[in-house]
Amino acid sequence: MEKDLLVTLEESFSKFSKGHKLIARYVLEHFDKSAFMTAAKLGQTVGVSESTVVRFAIELGFEGYPGFQKALQDLMRNKLTSFQRIDVTSDQIGENDILEKVLSLDIDRIRGTLNECSKKDFYEAVDKIVSAHSIYVIGNRSSAALATFTAYYLNLIFPYVKLVRSSSTSEMFEQILRVDGKDVAIGFSFPRYSKQTLNALKYAHDNGAGVIAFTDSKNSPLVKYADNVLIAQSDIASFVDSLVAPLSLINALIVAVSIRNREKITNNFKRLEDIWDKYDVYEKSEPDDEN
Repeated sequence: MEKDLLVTLEESFSKFSKGHKLIARYVLEHFDKSAFMTAAKLGQTVGVSESTVVRFAIELGFEGYPGFQKALQDLMRNKLTSFQRIDVTSDQIGENDILEKVLSLDIDRIRGTLNECSKKDFYEAVDKIVSAHSIYVIGNRSSAALATFTAYYLNLIFPYVKLVRSSSTSEMFEQILRVDGKDVAIGFSFPRYSKQTLNALKYAHDNGAGVIAFTDSKNSPLVKYADNVLIAQSDIASFVDSLVAPLSLINALIVAVSIRNREKITNNFKRLEDIWDKYDVYEKSEPDDEN
């Protein structure tokens, strides 16, 4: 649904039946908790049947309860404060077997990303990067780590890669001032979405550049300005953003780009190996002395 789900509930509240009003009121007041409840649990909590909850979701325009729940979770990820995220995590994960649970969730996120990411958008993004004159890589807050990683490896392949670093909006626009139709901008943002990243992609889009967005949902605000959207799941892991699936998708993109530029990257790395060896960049591992 394009309209904010909570706004839809508020606007439609007076038209709901008595049972549906109970559900809507609870969701509006406790959307962080209801986003992870089954239809049966939500019904039990507010005092209605599971079938009433399912009909409620259908009345809102969803095919069933799972669609309603996913929309609520998507909405929730962008609205929760950091301390609310900690509470949600405590409810979902608990205090036992945290290592296993968190790593298992990350594995599920990678599987979900594989199913959700468009192969068409992926390979079109590869084409844009390979043919671009200049490549601008943009990411703020926790997504800055993704942008830095991406720019580092693309810079080993292409001569004009710019990692956009910014402590202010004006500084960011100074760095992307010359972006045009020959260039590509790669932006990273996950809930809660960065306004700076969004503004940078809008500027690149308005100046004719190709725009590739790494984000978590088709409802992300980045989608509006992107030519290609690469969706990676980054569900909540306390106040920490889970970047495992986005990073895996970045790895795939870099590998695809490097295969398309095999000869160039081979020559680049031959030169780099000579430089690294000459200037003693890496620790050399020596064989153990024989006794």
